[in-house]
Parts: sequence; C-alpha cells; structure tokens
Amino acid sequence: MGVNRNILNLAVPSILANVTVPLVGMVDIAVAGHLDASSVASVATMIGGIAIGTMLFDLLYWNFGFLRVGTGGLTAQAFGKGNMREAADIFARASGIAVACALLLIAVQWLFLRLAFLAVDCSPEVEALASGYFFIRIWASPATLSLMAFKGWFIGMQDSISPMITDLVVNGMNVLASIVLAFGFSFGEFAWDGMGFSGIAAGTVAAQYSGLICAVVILAVKYGRKVFSGYGLSEAVSAFNGGQMKRFFTVNRDLFIRSLCFIGIYIGFTTFSAHYGDILLASATILMKIMMLFSYFTDGFAYAGEALTGRYVGAGDRVMLRRTVRAVFVWSMCIGLVFMVLYAFAGLPILKVMTTDFQVIDVSLKYMPWMVLMPLAGCAAFTWDGIYIGATASRPIRDNMILAAAAFFLVYLAGIGLLKALSPSDGFSSVAAIHVLLAAYLVHLLVRTAYLSVRYRKDILAKPFGNTALK
Repeated sequence: MGVNRNILNLAVPSILANVTVPLVGMVDIAVAGHLDASSVASVATMIGGIAIGTMLFDLLYWNFGFLRVGTGGLTAQAFGKGNMREAADIFARASGIAVACALLLIAVQWLFLRLAFLAVDCSPEVEALASGYFFIRIWASPATLSLMAFKGWFIGMQDSISPMITDLVVNGMNVLASIVLAFGFSFGEFAWDGMGFSGIAAGTVAAQYSGLICAVVILAVKYGRKVFSGYGLSEAVSAFNGGQMKRFFTVNRDLFIRSLCFIGIYIGFTTFSAHYGDILLASATILMKIMMLFSYFTDGFAYAGEALTGRYVGAGDRVMLRRTVRAVFVWSMCIGLVFMVLYAFAGLPILKVMTTDFQVIDVSLKYMPWMVLMPLAGCAAFTWDGIYIGATASRPIRDNMILAAAAFFLVYLAGIGLLKALSPSDGFSSVAAIHVLLAAYLVHLLVRTAYLSVRYRKDILAKPFGNTALK
C-alpha cells in the first residue's frame, strides 16, 4: 500500500497538470480551425501552419530535453542520498545552461528557420504562416528552457505539486491568452479585433513567462531555506567545476542523442504527411494530438517512476526499486486499456472538437483504428523511459531510441516502396501512405518497449547502487 501511495502522490498532480497540455495543443488547432478563413487562408492551411510552426519548436526544444530529463534523475539520486548541496548544484548547472542555450537560439533564429525550410516540404501558404508563428514564439525560449530545468529539479526532489502548479499556470494562461489575442474581445464601448493567427504564438510567449515567474516564487518560498540556505554566487559558480559537472554532461550527452532521435521521428511524421497535401497534413496533425492524449496520463506515472527510481538508487534500496517498478507498470497499463476503449468508441466526437472542417474529419476517421493500437505499446515505452531516466541509465535509452528511429524510417520507406510497386502507373494512394506512416510509428513504440524490457535486469538491477552512478 505504501508503494502505491508514493506513486499516486507523485503521479496524480503530474496527471492533473498534463491533461491541460493536450488541451493547449487542441485549443491552438481549434483557434486556427475557427479563424475567418477568407481573410487569411483556408482552415486546413492554418492548421498546417500551426503543425509546422509547432514542429519547428519541437525541433529546437527537444534538443534540450536533457534539461528536464537529466536534471530529474540526478536530483532524485541526490535526494535519495540526502545531499542537499548536490541538489542545489544540479539546479545551478541546469538553470545556467538553460539560459545560455536560450540566448543562443535567439541569436541564430533566422539561420535556423532558413535551414529548416530547406528540409521541410510544405505549401508556400503554410510556410508563410509557420514563419510568422516562429518569429513571435522564439522570444519565449529563455522561459521555456528554464522551465524544463525547474520541472526536472522539482520532480527529482519528489515534489510533483510545484511543477503541477507551474504547468497549470502556463497552460491555463496559454489557452486564455491565445483565444483573447487571436479573436480579440469587447468590453463596454471598447472593442479589439485581435491579432488573428499571430495571436496564437503571442499567447504562448505570455504563458511561458507567467510560468517562469510562478516557478521562481515557488523555489524561493519552498526551498530557499531547505536547500539554498547559504548558497550564493560563489557556490553556483563552483557547481560548474569538478567531477559532478563531467557526470552531468556524460548523462546529458546520451539524452541529447536520444532527443535527436525523437526529433527525427517527429519531423519525419510531419514532413512525410505534409508531402501528401494540406488536407492529409491537417489530418495527420490532429491524429498525432489525439494519439498523444494517453501519454499525458502515462507520463504522470513515468515521472513517479523516475523520481522513485532515482530516490531508491541513491539510497541503495534495491527491494523498494523492484516493488516500485512493478506497481508503476500496473498503473500505466490500466491507463493504456482505458484509452484503447476511448479511441475505439469516441473517435468522431474527439475529431469534431479539433476542427469543423468535414473533409479533414472524414479523412481522419479512416485512420482511427490505428489509434486503438497505440496506447499499450506507448504506455509501456514511456514508463520504461521514466525508470531508466531515474536510474540515470542514459546509455541504454540512447541506444534504444537509435534503434527505434531506424525502425520508424525503415518501415515507412519499405511500406512506401511496396505501395509504389503494387500501384498502377498513375501512382499510389496518398491515403494509403498515411496508413504506412502510422504503422511505422507503432513499430517504433514496440521496439522501444521490447528493448528496454529485455535489458532491465542487466542495465538497472545488476548495476551497483548508492554512491556509484549508473551510466
């Protein structure tokens, strides 16, 4: 009972915050889908602009996922050892690197966008909308990257309430600001028509800085004395020296490569679908949002697994680690079963929330059976990620994602090759190509699950615990 209570204490607040994340993505798409199409572009084109614009930031920010992932695992182990000075050093390193990386992104924004559109295949209308979105939202990067460090550190400290509050502020403000800035408002005699499509990006900027202010206040109030008492500038500077800094970069190097593989899959999914026209791009974008709904629930248990795994590795408690892993998987698989049922019986209502374009809805319905297959493989993969991250077993999750990315591209390319071979001279069906793309995504999830399941005993249970870092 104690294990389940610990898991739920960490998972439930994360889930409550995470369920607002898909809401933000849905609202962004829904705002684009309900803007006046005659004044800007078609509904499908605006949804495509959001998809490509969001993809560009995923391309940027997923490279820095180690700021959350690596920080969480290392902090959890410091917590398990009861070493608050080490925990403070980890936060100083992570937050300092986050700010430096953000300033670099702002400096190279024009170059990045030009290079990105050499690889991204989309219509000129979608490219114009995505570019405008990018140049507004890039100014949120200092807040966005810093919040990654904050969230990882809070989770490592076995604290899921603080990131929940921060996420609720960010996501709630994102929804409100995007709607108001896009559509405008009227108050008495005063009326403002809004910014239109650009308001969606501006709302995200406002939300990120609101969340950063919230996180700083929480850190000062909740951890000022407990962790940072007597911790000044000289201590923060010294955190960037010594063996712990080497360990920080060793772990995060592997996680950086893992992030590159995630980016490759996501970019592949979006750019491949964009190749088949704006309607199928809009459909694939909506399907991706729907497909990831379950991950925001499973991630709550993955975060719990991460925090508790790191804690028990740091404390050298192998028995509690085993019990925690088993319990986390039971909860995660239950989530997967629930979402399989949801996707099987509520596909049409979910699609209607996302867009009013009946052509996009009609096309998307053809692919809903794939959504039913995704949750169990996805839930297992995400849960294993959390456990390995908590153990800072960075090398196997790096190798795992390299194999998964290779499987995704091989299955897609082989499937498209087969379609071409079997199709008449006028070409294969674009609708069939999206079926191949979804099959490739499912295979990558299965590879992730199988690889980490097989290697669990060797890469985590057989490693030394306590003061010796897992790698």
